[in-house]
Amino acid sequence: MKNRLIITSLCVIFVTSFTNTKAQQMLKKSPIPVAKIIPKSLEKHNETRIDNYFWLNDRENPEVIDYLNKENKYYDAMTAHTKDFQKELFEEMKGRIKEDDQSVPYLYNGYYYITRFEKGQDYPIYSRKKGSLSANEEILFNCNDLAKGHSYFQLGGLSVSPDNKFASFGIDIVGRRIYTIQIKNLETGEILSDKIENATGNSVWANDNKTIFYTRQDKVTLRSDKVFKHKLATDAADDVLVFNEKDDTFNVSVSKEKSRKYIVIGSGSTLTTEYRILNSDTPDGEFVVFQPRVRGLEYSISHFGDSFYILTNKDKATNFKLMKTPENATAKENWKDIIAHRKDVLLEDIEIFRNYLVVEERSNGLNHIRIMPWSGAGEYYLPFGSETYNAYTTTNVDFDTDILRYSYQSLATPSSVIDFNMKTKEKEIKKEQEVIGGKFDKNNYIEERVWATATDGTKVPISLVYRKGLKKDGNNPLLLYAYGSYGVTMDTYFSSTRLSILDRGFVFAIAHIRGGEDLGRQWYEDGKLLKKKNTFTDFIDCSKFLIQEKYTSPKHLYAEGGSAGGLLMGAVVNMAPELYNGVIAQVPFVDVITTMLDDTIPLTTGEYDEWGNPNVKKYYDYMLSYSPYDNVKAQKYPNMFVSTGLHDSQVQYWEPAKWVAKLRTKKINDTVLYLNTNMDAGHGGASGRFEAIKELAKEYSFLLDLEEIKN
Repeated sequence: MKNRLIITSLCVIFVTSFTNTKAQQMLKKSPIPVAKIIPKSLEKHNETRIDNYFWLNDRENPEVIDYLNKENKYYDAMTAHTKDFQKELFEEMKGRIKEDDQSVPYLYNGYYYITRFEKGQDYPIYSRKKGSLSANEEILFNCNDLAKGHSYFQLGGLSVSPDNKFASFGIDIVGRRIYTIQIKNLETGEILSDKIENATGNSVWANDNKTIFYTRQDKVTLRSDKVFKHKLATDAADDVLVFNEKDDTFNVSVSKEKSRKYIVIGSGSTLTTEYRILNSDTPDGEFVVFQPRVRGLEYSISHFGDSFYILTNKDKATNFKLMKTPENATAKENWKDIIAHRKDVLLEDIEIFRNYLVVEERSNGLNHIRIMPWSGAGEYYLPFGSETYNAYTTTNVDFDTDILRYSYQSLATPSSVIDFNMKTKEKEIKKEQEVIGGKFDKNNYIEERVWATATDGTKVPISLVYRKGLKKDGNNPLLLYAYGSYGVTMDTYFSSTRLSILDRGFVFAIAHIRGGEDLGRQWYEDGKLLKKKNTFTDFIDCSKFLIQEKYTSPKHLYAEGGSAGGLLMGAVVNMAPELYNGVIAQVPFVDVITTMLDDTIPLTTGEYDEWGNPNVKKYYDYMLSYSPYDNVKAQKYPNMFVSTGLHDSQVQYWEPAKWVAKLRTKKINDTVLYLNTNMDAGHGGASGRFEAIKELAKEYSFLLDLEEIKN
């Protein structure tokens, strides 16, 4: 779900010998968990649904915790024979990571800022150096020290005051994305007494160096709905409410323009945005509405000089266009076109410099970086040769420079951070991701982009990577990944951990299905609301294409998706289970109707423009027709590994728990079905970088065990 996703980033027949022998042997080790049945009638639109596992939605109920623990014990017992292999995979994947690594420094307000890791440590260290990279390092936060004693730890929203003396920051020690904001004196190292509870973690400083603006969440729904103003060294109870978003389909945010002149409150839903601005020099002034919300009007703003530049879908600009308006006349009737709308080019983002406008565009499913001098002479695109690459601008905080910093990677090419001189067109690779161990050579891998034909004739791109020498004979194991919601583009990306399955003969593929924005805004519109099933049928058709082209076969095809991508997994195993040998569903959103009818669940009401409002019967009927939990039936299902987090704020743990409980009573074959609940984590899984790899080792061992591949 839009705020439920992660962009985590990272399927129906068992091999006969496994099903008949190995599974039966393992079943003797541990009884299959059985969730008790307590029928509950759920009525809507004069229809009644019976939910036998509704009772699992109470995390304070000891019986619920007991059931989740039994599922974990069952998983542990059934996979005991893979534990050594999981450790081997973990060490192998960890061994490719440069442990004593650091980010490329960037200069901001007189300081170079660096994020680094030390060998053997799970969490980052945030530091800075004044004026020069040869200056003494100042440690801002050592998260390894702060995380001690916590099973989960996340530091977010780090923001330094304009005079460089203070830093506000948020800490989450549960995993539900509920932060406590505090302030550190960077000169003395003292943590001030200021403590702001129940916040999103993000905060921004006004130019007076003593005022911060931050957002808070509704305690029940966790919707970000209020913006407060806090004065340094005062009690948070006295903080001033400066904006309250009362429309429960909208979420609010607060930020500061790159020019540093304006504090901006953003309020947005799936289809509509609205901004309020305040001069950063006058934090006690009143925010002014930039352009009042109009349903269906989306826009974002960037300040430069005496104007604002606006990325918007105004005037039916489906793929967005760029407009400009004076900073003292911001209503939409004053907006003027700078880059017109184009039917075949999606305008994704802009980056403003004193002498250049940089535009990020997408066409034919590939992203492009366009350099446009303000002088109007000699615009050009950065050249990229591959069809499976991903390039995007990164940290560009300085107006007064000709240097554009961007990142480039592909499925077989490690990520690079590049400084590009827009005037001379010279580039300097500041850092290329190191793959430790000496065994990796990107020339050993093949990258492809192929196109499957969907049921309705639409061409759907698929990106693939595999080792050279692979024979397309249908015998290759293939992992097909997709997301397909919220207009999130699933760009190709390099993963050193993925090498552990590629080097064991797997093909890895990404299906760029409708519901994302991979081929433009219409690609998204054609995969949501009453067209949502296109997302599922696209994935199924991509699967059939890969089988038809002999990349794999149903005995060796696996599928993976998380969050809204977990919904995708739930839908396809109901619709076409015979295509997959195994499925990985991470924190899956599978109980669509019940969740979307419960406006007390975090983020639900803000999702109506994505899925539809089931209080309206036509949406209720359509959602009910694909909701994975409601459509589980007596049929054969693939082998399945389902993961969740007890404290997940985005997709509540009970959705996958209920789904697995129902699958156990309905499926008519003896394929394995695992529910693994992290009792300490939330939507993003474990917080440490190496703990996260342990979770990945579980997933990979699940796949490789089905293929009976050990080395």
